[in-house]
Amino acid sequence: MTAPLVYLTGASSGLGQALALHYHRAGWRLALVVRQPAKLQAWLAEQGLAGDRVAVYAADVRHPEQVMAAGRACLAEHGLPDVVIANAGISHGVDLAEPEDIAVLQTILDTNVTGLAATFQPFIGPMRAARRGTLVGIASVAGIRGLPGHAAYTASKAAVIQVCESLRVELKAQGVRVVTLLPGYVDTPMTRGNPFPMPFLISAGQFAERAARAIAAGVSYRVIPWQMGVVGKLLRLLPDALWDRVMARAGRKPRAAPGER
Repeated sequence: MTAPLVYLTGASSGLGQALALHYHRAGWRLALVVRQPAKLQAWLAEQGLAGDRVAVYAADVRHPEQVMAAGRACLAEHGLPDVVIANAGISHGVDLAEPEDIAVLQTILDTNVTGLAATFQPFIGPMRAARRGTLVGIASVAGIRGLPGHAAYTASKAAVIQVCESLRVELKAQGVRVVTLLPGYVDTPMTRGNPFPMPFLISAGQFAERAARAIAAGVSYRVIPWQMGVVGKLLRLLPDALWDRVMARAGRKPRAAPGER
């Protein structure tokens, strides 16, 4: 019980698995939130992570009451986490001329934005009272500017950036840190279907290592890898007319398949 505790959503694949593996190897206790606990338990057993240092909670972040209940259960059973990482997220291309894609947009916002807020909610009060703790939001470089065919995802990640910034300002004087991480291109199941070049691509393990360093340092905002941070700064400076020309022929994220809507 003396080891630090990290609470992490979206731990069943991609960045979440890499972060869980990194923190476990560093000696932390894990509280992992997933939609499919059986799938996660099988992966934990394969990795040798099962045991009293790992707790698993079933919740779908699209449903705030579920993820808030998971947070309360973690507090009751394991105490206040040192770090809470709102990592769960989804990404699909959308065509807003198609009526069915409005529902896709809503699902992405529910998962990526409301899910993040609901993940943080149970811990804000206790962290304020203890005057310690770190909340981490996983945003994306895609949240810096709008991308063609990607309106839902870019909007959701822009919202994550702003929600985290608002909380950072609110909580800083009360001893609570808020860290916003913006991954560039990371090799995960979410990105493997992208039909366009992905510059500065890194592995999920590389992201997890760099993310943990940024969280430990208490940075307010960091793009990973740093090369994409340079790209992000340039994106902010481009005039709209130039941005429009650059993006005119850009590849688009595939739309959600019927079973994913």
